Amino acid sequence: MQFVLASASPARLAVLRAAGIDPVVRVSGIDEDAVAAELSDPTPEQLVVRLAQAKAAAVADELAAEGHTGESVIVGCDSMLSFDGEVVGKPQTKQIARDRWLRMAGKSGTLITGHAVVRLDGDVRVKEAAASKSTVVRWSRPSEEELAAYLESGEPLQVAGAFTLDGLGGWFVEGVDGDPSSVIGISLPLTRRLLAEVGIRVTDLWG
Repeated sequence: MQFVLASASPARLAVLRAAGIDPVVRVSGIDEDAVAAELSDPTPEQLVVRLAQAKAAAVADELAAEGHTGESVIVGCDSMLSFDGEVVGKPQTKQIARDRWLRMAGKSGTLITGHAVVRLDGDVRVKEAAASKSTVVRWSRPSEEELAAYLESGEPLQVAGAFTLDGLGGWFVEGVDGDPSSVIGISLPLTRRLLAEVGIRVTDLWG
């Protein structure tokens, strides 16, 4: 059974490797804005699950088109932060990241990660499962100098919510209420359950 991670996230890859799985990485390259536009007033949970499904499905289709043989399981994920009535993804610019941190400091928000699993037998999708995981994150208050240094590192620009738990941003997280691995980008407990739904024991994937 080949495990395929449909994500370019080094954090998700690191979580899986630390948990005994060394996946093949295939980046889907989907147009996330186009996928989101197909939904009519989705909840944050529905949005991240749909994006995760689109990523996993795109990679499954690529493998099928390449004449894939044998069995594979493809896992796609997508994360967003729900804070102060707004759902946000990657800030992309220092100014947006700074504005978010000035609002988030000393408060809490909910990091929502959608997960989708597709099981392939040869080039045929035989089973699929999807769900989301929500975890409350509590932030501290970085000083002006600390925030400037964090923004200068570039790390918060390319991650959902403008922070990480497993990187430099971890210095400014007071705690999490829920699943830490989901905040990093892929929930191990939820992924295990979804794998079971498509007939795969996670222990059989350990390398």
